[in-house]
Amino acid sequence: MTPRQQKKKSPLKSWGKMIARSALFQDLLARLIAFYIQFFGKTCRWQVELPAESRALLEKNPNVIGCFWHGRMLMMCHAWPYGPKDNFHMLISTHRDGRFIANTIEKIGFQTVSGSSQRGGGSALVGLNRILRQGGAVGITPDGPRGPRMRAKAGAIKTAQLSGVPVLPVSGSLRHAWFLRSWDRFCLPRPFSRGVIAWGSPIYVPRDADDTLLETKCRELEQALNDLTTQSDQRMGHPIELCEPEAEKA
Repeated sequence: MTPRQQKKKSPLKSWGKMIARSALFQDLLARLIAFYIQFFGKTCRWQVELPAESRALLEKNPNVIGCFWHGRMLMMCHAWPYGPKDNFHMLISTHRDGRFIANTIEKIGFQTVSGSSQRGGGSALVGLNRILRQGGAVGITPDGPRGPRMRAKAGAIKTAQLSGVPVLPVSGSLRHAWFLRSWDRFCLPRPFSRGVIAWGSPIYVPRDADDTLLETKCRELEQALNDLTTQSDQRMGHPIELCEPEAEKA
């Protein structure tokens, strides 16, 4: 291809990027994805597994910190039947992709909070703590927004320490789904499938916990989420190797 031919193609690429980044296109795409999330949620047959202690906690007062892996985010939109959706606030990162995800989630009916364990972490902790003190619930992906996959960072545990609210791990899987080759091996559910939502037991973090105990609680959360994910995948007929934790980066 000659340099002249390359120049002729560049305007089309520029227009394509402009359209893809436009607010109108982003809003339309968010609406389509929100519709798809609601569609597969209604057409799938869900089985919910909930320990007695967690059930009692949620039914009495759904004031918890729900934690799930980034790659299982879409199906987790159907894991929250406890209280109104607008009382559940999802922590979303501040980068451009995060803003798009926030727009999509809000169209389903949930609320969002901007921040992450890497950027805006301090302000995010303050915002989450305020929501929890007012009786709301929050959702955090402890391996988001960039990984390592299925390795918990400390944000959720620190939020639990600050607020006194327990962490509830939750995961799930579906019989029929596409698993993308993204960093998180994102699970894209297929409609008319069979799925399982598996909750773990609550994890409490003392307000006076030192760094050693915080690290222990963080690893406890990570192990609980990995166990729930592995068990859910096995029940749906997927190999264990499908979503193994990524090695910690040095």
